[in-house]
Amino acid sequence: MNAALRRVLIATTGISLALSMAACGKAGGDKKDAAASGDGKSIGLLLPENASSTRYESFDRPFIEAKVAALCADCKVLYNNAEASAAKQKQQFDTLLAQGVKVIILDPYNAKSTQGWVQEAAAKGVKVVSYDRLATGPVAAYVSFDNEKVGELQGQALVDALGPRASDANVVMINGDEADPNAADFKTGAHKILDTKVKKIVYEQSGQWDATVAGQKIGAAVTELGKNGFQAVYSANDGMAGAIITQLQGAGIKVPVGGQDAGLDAIQRIVNGDQAFTIYKAYRPLADSAAELAVDLLKGKDVKTVATATVDSATDKGIPAKFLDAKVVTKANIASTVVADGLYKVSDICTADYAAACAAAGLK
Repeated sequence: MNAALRRVLIATTGISLALSMAACGKAGGDKKDAAASGDGKSIGLLLPENASSTRYESFDRPFIEAKVAALCADCKVLYNNAEASAAKQKQQFDTLLAQGVKVIILDPYNAKSTQGWVQEAAAKGVKVVSYDRLATGPVAAYVSFDNEKVGELQGQALVDALGPRASDANVVMINGDEADPNAADFKTGAHKILDTKVKKIVYEQSGQWDATVAGQKIGAAVTELGKNGFQAVYSANDGMAGAIITQLQGAGIKVPVGGQDAGLDAIQRIVNGDQAFTIYKAYRPLADSAAELAVDLLKGKDVKTVATATVDSATDKGIPAKFLDAKVVTKANIASTVVADGLYKVSDICTADYAAACAAAGLK
């Protein structure tokens, strides 16, 4: 190859490479610009944790994603889980704002910390749908269950489990995280019933929605009160109930323990006679309502067609809201609740370890 030809080839290659690099840089820049400005079709979804309750990954997330897809075929859901960290959830929220989303479905890990986040979002024209827990700040809409009523259901179910012994029963209460406004509502509702229908609440602590902490607290209660010092345990959710039951069994104590969330392991404990009840909050209607509100906000529609009630938070009043009803699940109505609704199949519940208990309960 002569020198002249070699120079032409080198020059041509250099120009091609430069053009290729420029094109790649332009594509990357376009992607970044699109993310920064938002395409108007992205909905953020931030859920609080995935350790003490399996519901968020198993039900809430897939149900919300499916409903958004059904309502808006070209919409996409940008999802993150806070993994029980308010700081991590704040970072995730900030990332969504930077990505240019127009609507965020937020189930706050710590509702008291969100006021500044939601205010910043509102200032940028981003709407926040508060999901399951009521965030502080100017949220556009809220969807949840009537949480005080849920607490009342828990309290009454525990009284029912005690039967005629209720009026003479001492009860231990292991409540949820004090940073969670729902936990306060559950506690208030439960007290409305228990304070009038049992002898006394003899020990009450927060289990912080943490199974390990709940196990420690029930251990302390046994030490303080003795094995015969209480006749029932109120647990604010199933994750804590499981740890409480394990500790009680280790101490040779058998008393009614109730929970909440209708986790599969809780249903199995109920079938087996280890747990008295759980509270079933149908996740699909909750998730569907959140998705409807988010898509309506994305499209500029009036959310009051879905959110027909209102609620006040610690910072704002008259927030459009939708409330759903919950149900008590006991051994007697597993088939007509969580199985009938398709939450679980009988085969999910009645594994080999629970086959005999299922047969005795008529689950088949």
